[in-house]
Amino acid sequence: MKPANLKDSVILSNGVKMPWMGLGVFKVKNGEEAVQSVKAAIKNGYRSVDTAAIYQNEESVGQAIKECGVPREELFITTKLWNSEQGYESTLNAFETSMNKLGLDYLDLYLIHWPGKDKYKETWKAFEKLYKERRVRAIGVSNFQIHHLEDLIAAAEIKPMVNQVEFHPHLTQKDLMAYCTKEEIRLEAWSPLKQGQLLNEPVIEKIAKKYNKSIAQVILRWDLHHEVITIPKSVKEQRIVENADIFDFELTSEEIAEIDGLNQDSRAGSHPDTMSVGFE
Repeated sequence: MKPANLKDSVILSNGVKMPWMGLGVFKVKNGEEAVQSVKAAIKNGYRSVDTAAIYQNEESVGQAIKECGVPREELFITTKLWNSEQGYESTLNAFETSMNKLGLDYLDLYLIHWPGKDKYKETWKAFEKLYKERRVRAIGVSNFQIHHLEDLIAAAEIKPMVNQVEFHPHLTQKDLMAYCTKEEIRLEAWSPLKQGQLLNEPVIEKIAKKYNKSIAQVILRWDLHHEVITIPKSVKEQRIVENADIFDFELTSEEIAEIDGLNQDSRAGSHPDTMSVGFE
């Protein structure tokens, strides 16, 4: 079921609706910049905002939510637990800190930011507790590979509902996508534009010209074609609006195949198996 507009949602495995597209706020400065970009996104129809404890802008996201004029229940807010807080008690404490900063009494989606080595199962137990207590409507992970997911699911009572990973035409993660589909875990793309590195890719440029769209718009449309939730980041209102203007064209199967063919298994971010910052 492909989305037809910005407010369209995917139904997660537990029945919760999550918008197909949201605003990411990675590297958006706490304060006016974050408040204004979130408010601009909501004003222009976005209903999903993705932040994280490590982004240090949860307060501003919370302020924008309060001031935006859209009822809380119409919004979908995600934050993430940072690596240094993994573990059962420390997760519960970190959750309260995030909630206080956001000024919310419930969260829509809580994610473990990176798997790390040995604490994610203990962390997940705390996530399950928060979920059962209805403090969080959905729980998931970020940057988990197949082996992390298999290990987690074997010990879990509740399966992750979302896995947010680096996903773009240079990193199509086909095996991970197939595994998540089989397990009813929704894949979500961070860095869908490879932190800007894909914005002069000739193959995509040619397709963009045909539809009179930007390269970014073609890539975001490609995400949705693959039924991957996407959260492009921008602080400019014009770009925020442009990123969402992707519901009036369809890529052909040949064009999808061409973009798929750009895969190099190359990352803009860290590899989940070697990412260890904040786990000391």
